[in-house]
Amino acid sequence: MAKGRIMFQALVSNAGRWFQDLNRSLLGSRVPLPEALPLSPPGPGKYQPLKRVTLTDEVGRTLFEEYDAHRRGNRGDEETGWVLLGLRESNEAIVLATLPAGAESNSGVAHVHFNSSAQAMGSRIVRQADRRLTILGVVHTHPGTLRHPSDGDFRGDSVWVGQLRGKEGVFGIGTVESKAANGSLFARQPRPHMQCLGDMCLCWYGLRQGERNYRPLPYNLTLGPDLARPLHQVWAEIEAHAEQLDRIYRQQAGVTFEVISGNHGPALAMQVPLAEPGDGVCVHLAGDEVSYFVQRKGELLAADSQEKRVDRGLYLLLAELAVPSG
Repeated sequence: MAKGRIMFQALVSNAGRWFQDLNRSLLGSRVPLPEALPLSPPGPGKYQPLKRVTLTDEVGRTLFEEYDAHRRGNRGDEETGWVLLGLRESNEAIVLATLPAGAESNSGVAHVHFNSSAQAMGSRIVRQADRRLTILGVVHTHPGTLRHPSDGDFRGDSVWVGQLRGKEGVFGIGTVESKAANGSLFARQPRPHMQCLGDMCLCWYGLRQGERNYRPLPYNLTLGPDLARPLHQVWAEIEAHAEQLDRIYRQQAGVTFEVISGNHGPALAMQVPLAEPGDGVCVHLAGDEVSYFVQRKGELLAADSQEKRVDRGLYLLLAELAVPSG
């Protein structure tokens, strides 16, 4: 593959169930959640109540830029949101990645329902950067000016946080304020738990299992990436093929993913290794196009397949390659 492409590897096997539970938490219908395994083994030591949340500067830019773009879109009057991944330290949550709700999410003026299949697939891909990455919480927007999580949020979140490391979650609430103090030239922090840019505000809260209410959570900024930002460019492809990609991931060893520069913009590429080192089958997903390739000794050869279902197309090609030549 070309130099400079961003390589990821699918790593998580139980995220789909976890994100289905997340959806039940975010919707108005709150039910007790089944016990779910953590996305990765907890680290050593005891977790203390969170004292702060730290965002990388690119995570902050992602949230504000995509919030602004959502407001200006056709669904701007609906709620939207992001799942937060990062590191859970003793008394601090460090946010290093964001996964968007996506175009296929079910949202309205009072709820947001994430696309659980796409969220699970995205988390599997991004966690190659660091296996310690775990789910820290969620951000969602309120169409009005309610800066605090609602009673409905609490009914779901108070149960859901028991599945997180330290049995505590980070929750951000996005609102649009009627007056902007300084335009949009730079972000401001009117209160320790408030992060504002122009007329947009994010208010941060922590909620620990057993607590009766959220508590304001001071936030910090630090230099660093949004490890999932490349995936936002191909999120439509992830949403469209998430279940098929998940099936391939679970059935094939060594599957890897990368974001590449396609003929018409960013594309999602999946590579499945063959028996010989360096050989593999590659599938490129760009918009409605699905392209198949065979990689032999560093050379990428196009395969003659028009199959739109990624899993079927892959296994047909693997079966064809398994037939001895001659």
